[in-house]
Amino acid sequence: MPDLEVIQLSGNTIGVEASQALAEALKSKTKLKKALLSDIFTGRLLSEIPLALKALCDAFEKVELLELDLSDNAFGPAGAQPLVDFLSNTKTLQTLRLNNNGLGLGGGAMIAQALQASADKAKAENRPSSLRTIICGRNRLEDGSSKALARAFSSHGTLEVVRMPQNGIRPDGIRTIVEGLRDCKNLRHLDLQDNTFTVKGSKALAEALPSWPQLEILNVSDCLLSKKGGAHVFTALERGENKQLKELLLQYNEIQADGVQILAQAIKSHLNLLEKLDLNGNKFEEDHEVVEVLKEALATWDNEEALLELDEMEEIDSDEEEEEEEEESESETEETPKAETAKLEAKEEQDLVDKLSKTHI
Repeated sequence: MPDLEVIQLSGNTIGVEASQALAEALKSKTKLKKALLSDIFTGRLLSEIPLALKALCDAFEKVELLELDLSDNAFGPAGAQPLVDFLSNTKTLQTLRLNNNGLGLGGGAMIAQALQASADKAKAENRPSSLRTIICGRNRLEDGSSKALARAFSSHGTLEVVRMPQNGIRPDGIRTIVEGLRDCKNLRHLDLQDNTFTVKGSKALAEALPSWPQLEILNVSDCLLSKKGGAHVFTALERGENKQLKELLLQYNEIQADGVQILAQAIKSHLNLLEKLDLNGNKFEEDHEVVEVLKEALATWDNEEALLELDEMEEIDSDEEEEEEEEESESETEETPKAETAKLEAKEEQDLVDKLSKTHI
């Protein structure tokens, strides 16, 4: 099969010997473009997986691979190391799918550093990065890997799709990642669902939105934007610099009616392409007058059906409002980390990566 372009083995279980034999065969498949290998290690020992991955990734270095999918393989941080050489050296990879791999902080930082190395080589060779899509959800990345990831995202300014849901990333990490993504001017799809923004992360998102004029899908559901955070984001949309938006997913964010009023104005003025709007689970009543205002704004563009059901709305809690005000006050008075602190964090990150790279399971 000299013309093989796609290999799909998802749902099978592959050991070391099979991986090595497969890798040997793939080295000569010069037209191979896609390797779809999600969920291929079920029932395998953790000690087997890095060896199997290494064999496969070494083979991928011999071909001009466009897409690699290793999602739903629970290889953890130890599984990140075998990917490093391939990710550092590839000149053709456009889509990387690492969803639900249990990478953790160290694995995430390792992948980020490999992507950074790839970007550095592209720059040194005076060619654009090939990378367009990164999907890396459900990996427990948290804040610890956010700086390395942000640097990598910034260096790969060609990114169009970034999806990182359910990673336990807190407001500081969100701010760092979003700031890195500001250099991705062609970003079309951003998914940070089920991480934690609060006002701090929401402000960072609001400031970044003008950097993405091609943005079509924004998913920040279950992100605790908060009343004021939501207002910051909607005010940014009202400026009219994201006119390509088609999907805006904002459920369960403690958004209140005054924020929705701003959103309605943004829709009426600029968002004529919006075809899906999810505000379910926020803090205003389904029959609040602002809902009618919102529907009228959508009707301006014949998009009345864009608003999804509002059947799980929450009640306003005055105590939570006070907590939000306190948090915003603390955020505004927070000192910028000193250079020495930043250096220490970078050193700790590198130490963790070095330690993991020497670990054999």
